[in-house]
Amino acid sequence: MRTQPPGHVAILDAARAEFAERGYAAATIRTIAQRAGLSLSAMYYYYKSKQELLVALLNDGLTAYADACDEALASAGDDPGEQLEALVDATVRFRATHPAKSSIGMTERRNLDTEHQQKFRDHEARGTERFRHIIERGVSEGLFLTPYPEDARRTIIAGCNALAEWYRPDGSVSIDDLVERYVSLAFTIVEYRPRRLRRP
Repeated sequence: MRTQPPGHVAILDAARAEFAERGYAAATIRTIAQRAGLSLSAMYYYYKSKQELLVALLNDGLTAYADACDEALASAGDDPGEQLEALVDATVRFRATHPAKSSIGMTERRNLDTEHQQKFRDHEARGTERFRHIIERGVSEGLFLTPYPEDARRTIIAGCNALAEWYRPDGSVSIDDLVERYVSLAFTIVEYRPRRLRRP
């Protein structure tokens, strides 16, 4: 797990909250600095512009999500069904517990300049490839019976990503139950019948 100096963490947390409340266009370096408890000169020491801050925020969210997925897959073994379960589990938990990190890319990516737009898409594509590789291998090995692997991948990813918009931890559904539901839905979408039941 990658870590950042406390100063960076405070700034990113402040910027994330400011962008979420006001939007990128209305937020200013000054208000972000005030929210982080820093002087304007200290703020500029770390980040020279809102664009740099936005890039740092998006990278922070993408990196944290990638770390969560890599950690889950490292203990999943080679079976595509178990790998899909691990990847959906990690995605659901991340989207449910880090909604701001998850949603800021969808709401503010349009404000990236051209160079960073492409880098963001490339980074995002690596996350997509995790799902694609697992689903395609499951189909090729005869474990997943869906005739539409690409549509299955899009549907699973879209469903998991949407959790950042609607899930509330104080609601009636626990994260563990949410994981159980979404893994079951993913299995249904790829038409997979696991060799073992997830629950007795």
